[in-house]
Amino acid sequence: MAANKRSGEELVDEFMDTLEHPLKDAIVVVRRLILKVNENITEHIKWNAPSFCVNNEDRITFNLQGKGFFRLVFHTGAKAKQNTDIKPLIEDPTGLLEWVATDRAIIKLMNLNDVELKKNDLVKVVAKWVEVTG
Repeated sequence: MAANKRSGEELVDEFMDTLEHPLKDAIVVVRRLILKVNENITEHIKWNAPSFCVNNEDRITFNLQGKGFFRLVFHTGAKAKQNTDIKPLIEDPTGLLEWVATDRAIIKLMNLNDVELKKNDLVKVVAKWVEVTG
């Protein structure tokens, strides 16, 4: 690797070191949870936030723009896929996902306590999303 080319993980570490967000502690926990779900998950910065990839395709991206909350956006990459299904891409028995399209969903997290309460379900949803979209 060239000396001036930093890895996605290094860029995300740098981003997180300088992140000023009232829910940074919860964001750090969610980042660690997602990275532990599957060894094929990598990360980089997209939309001015950490984004998680499988096979270099974005799959889950933080949205840190909210006031008093943050979101995880579950998607199928930068380019819209031809999805003719009328039902959501995965089944979500946890009820965490808010579907905005059949191939795009959002999880809204309010604080560290909310993350702790939902972490087991969050891990299940991330694992299923990576399995289906990876």
